[in-house]
Amino acid sequence: MARPENGCLAMINSQFDRRCRELVEAGYDVQQPDKENVTLLHWAAINNRIDLVKYYISKGAMVDQLGGDLNSTPLHWATRQGHLSMVVQLLKYGSDPSLIDGEGCSCVHLAAQFGHTSIVAYLIAKGQDVDMMDQNGMTPLMWAAYRTHSVDPTRLLLTFNVSVNLGDKYHKNTALHWAVLAGNTTVITLLLDSNSNVDAQNIKGETPLDLAKQRKNVWMVNHLQEARQAKGYDSPGYLKKLKMDKEFRQKIMLGTPFLVIWLVGFIADLDIDSWLLKGLMYCGVWVTVQFLSKSFFDHSMHSALPLGIYLATKFWMYVTWFYWFWIDILYNKSLLVSLAFSHYNVCLFYNFGKSWKSDPGIIKASEEQKKKTIVELAETGSLDLSIFCSTCLIRKPIRSKHCAVCNRCIAKFDHHCPWVGNCVGSGNHRYFMGYLFFLLCMISWMIYGCICYWRIHCATNYTKDGFWLYLTQIASCSPWMFWMFLNSVFHFMWVAVLIMCQLYQIAGLGITTNERMNARRYKHFKVTATSIESPFNHGCVRNLIDFFEIRCCGLIRPKAIDWTTQYTIEYDQTSGSGYQLV
Repeated sequence: MARPENGCLAMINSQFDRRCRELVEAGYDVQQPDKENVTLLHWAAINNRIDLVKYYISKGAMVDQLGGDLNSTPLHWATRQGHLSMVVQLLKYGSDPSLIDGEGCSCVHLAAQFGHTSIVAYLIAKGQDVDMMDQNGMTPLMWAAYRTHSVDPTRLLLTFNVSVNLGDKYHKNTALHWAVLAGNTTVITLLLDSNSNVDAQNIKGETPLDLAKQRKNVWMVNHLQEARQAKGYDSPGYLKKLKMDKEFRQKIMLGTPFLVIWLVGFIADLDIDSWLLKGLMYCGVWVTVQFLSKSFFDHSMHSALPLGIYLATKFWMYVTWFYWFWIDILYNKSLLVSLAFSHYNVCLFYNFGKSWKSDPGIIKASEEQKKKTIVELAETGSLDLSIFCSTCLIRKPIRSKHCAVCNRCIAKFDHHCPWVGNCVGSGNHRYFMGYLFFLLCMISWMIYGCICYWRIHCATNYTKDGFWLYLTQIASCSPWMFWMFLNSVFHFMWVAVLIMCQLYQIAGLGITTNERMNARRYKHFKVTATSIESPFNHGCVRNLIDFFEIRCCGLIRPKAIDWTTQYTIEYDQTSGSGYQLV
């Protein structure tokens, strides 16, 4: 039921529109400006009165008539206020968005200044040059960097392949200079990620770092210095080339866990009685890691390090199994144990490879399709950032999400998994579940191998000596083996918890991790204090059949849905391609 005040407002607006029409019909000239040099069309545009705009234009109003203190067109006024629907309407009537106002700005510059991302997207999609300079030589990116302290519209402009290193006409400041002048930390991060030139000089010979130092902003100084160091500047000559080599940095980040895991176990396993000497060795390991991290680690470490830790842990587990366990288990246990271990690991490698390298459900579109989508959404009144991705410039399918790590939109997005170095989505989620299951099996075999090794090679008696004495006995018997055991137990715990959570969400709730965490943000979920009702939950059995795509002699068939093109929750659940259980 509508609120009473809404009804009053509607009545007032209706009466206002009717009174305006009566005045025009009585002979008032629609091109006649008032004492402030503002026309009726300007007032209608700034107040988003689309019906009045249509009426005034039908009565002869000039769509690009200049007026007001800034000598602007009605389109300028609508743009300043962020009225996308009015901008669309005025463009349909032939308004020229490239006209400049009294301050020398065209509409795209105004939209960028005031943070109206949807209007920026629409104007560029309609043909405005993304690098257009106003009369002051400022581009939309420069204005966004200087005036808008949020990720958009800067992020959107960067996606349109804007020239990040252009300098303005008079000061020769780049967008990065302007962001520093404004203290715009959000935009500074975006520009640095887009390879802005940190050493670009303005007309005074000042770099962005110089400006940051003048303003005594510690955060900006540190980030700009880190950006220079990542490019190989401000470091000794022999390191410069290596630091600039992105592939080499990636190898260092992936390789460091291999070195650290080995050194921790190797030092502990050394036949040295002096713990002081071992302590000094561990200090050396710490110093080495600090040097590598400060010299070669960059922002991608959050993805590279977990993947490196996983690969390194698995590598040293394999070395331990085949060097220490293989003969013991082969001769003292059974060949079947070794065969089972090998079988599980083949399955683990397959599912890990599919999770790591397969397409997780990336939503793709050509440049032409992106612009067409923007125009269609804007002209149908649905260019909303909740359904439009300002980075990928696409309409987001339902259940999709933009991954900040991969910088791409993923269909049926679950989460970004650093352990496989990839997103988990519609294309690889079931392989990810296979990876977790076989990883759990592999770790279980490692724990079993450690126990077998201690029984054969270590003089222990758990029943007689108790837990704590037994723990010291196995740790001193083979420190390396104990180190591998600790790694196995740690990874077993988090993998077991993760696989249980995933199965509960898939089978019990019919939702993804992202949907569970952000359910209140999505209108199609019904959320209470204790439950989440999902329109994609069709019961435990059906959920599992659809997720794992289980088929059985035509009696069981999964529902096939292309989540890269599904934009609503309405889809055929009874068609021939749908789930059937007979």
